[in-house]
Amino acid sequence: MSSGRDVFIFSAGKLHRKHNTLYFTDEEGKSRPLPVEQTENLHLFGNVDFNTSLLHILTQHDVRLHVYNHYGYYDGTYYPRNSRVSGYTVVRQSEHYLDLSKRLVLAKAFVQGGVHHMIRNLRKAGEDTKAHIDTINARVVLLDNANSIPAVMGVEGQCRQVYYDAFTLLVKSNFTWVSRSRRPPQDPLNALISFGNGMMYTTVISELYKTMLDPAISYLHEPSSKRFSLSLDIAEIFKPLVIDPLIFSLVNNRRIQSKHFEDTDGMVYLNEEGRKIFLAAFDEKMKSTFKHRKLNRNVTYRYLIRLEAYKLIKHVIGDETYKPFKAWW
Repeated sequence: MSSGRDVFIFSAGKLHRKHNTLYFTDEEGKSRPLPVEQTENLHLFGNVDFNTSLLHILTQHDVRLHVYNHYGYYDGTYYPRNSRVSGYTVVRQSEHYLDLSKRLVLAKAFVQGGVHHMIRNLRKAGEDTKAHIDTINARVVLLDNANSIPAVMGVEGQCRQVYYDAFTLLVKSNFTWVSRSRRPPQDPLNALISFGNGMMYTTVISELYKTMLDPAISYLHEPSSKRFSLSLDIAEIFKPLVIDPLIFSLVNNRRIQSKHFEDTDGMVYLNEEGRKIFLAAFDEKMKSTFKHRKLNRNVTYRYLIRLEAYKLIKHVIGDETYKPFKAWW
């Protein structure tokens, strides 16, 4: 059984199995073993060849393989056979999607968790962001009367727009900020947000895999055959808690600068050095711990995401009403 380490491969090369060990061989023919028994997630950012023999050893050690495209954005995941399937949980999870009143409860909860952490970030900037906070507070109460998923999404979009408008007050660097641009990111800050959010989605997927939840059944985002939309729902809570403060820290402390980005036909993305800096900080954050108020013990941020999934399971099976995580410090 793997024990929680993420391995990132940026170089081009080949992953292969030799006996019961996993090796990575780069383009120069240099080969090194990878600690498959201690690996939980394998992230491929380079152009890497592999065969089914590799997938067998990953399955044997319960390792997820995440693949990213040339620009560092998430393409997909190979999952070992899931041994945590629960038909009962999936049926109850589906019931909460099919019943609009039940779905709205969860969709609103995800938005409320995310907005709480947006406001938390704004408060750290002091009086300058007070007007933004007041506006978001005025918007989020509209959730009470939202009686459809598009209405809930609309409130979330309004809150996030106000939040993004305040980024000029939160980012103290030479980077300019105009507005959020996703496809493609048109400036370094947007590239950081897109890359960071992609890493959060991947992390949530990995944690959902360890539970009995079906990651394709979601409540805020519409389920789709092409994505694990429940990861998008839960990530709404954790993007402003983890990703945005990480971006502010990296940029404001000049650990990430203009030289860490490339621009291809108007699409801006992190180069390899920039990705390494971001991922090192992200990995450190996800492994860091804090004392959980309810559990009265230290937990990592990564495990906190799994706890959110466990809370969701308790809600759909009727054990305990779901309340989104809200940082209290």
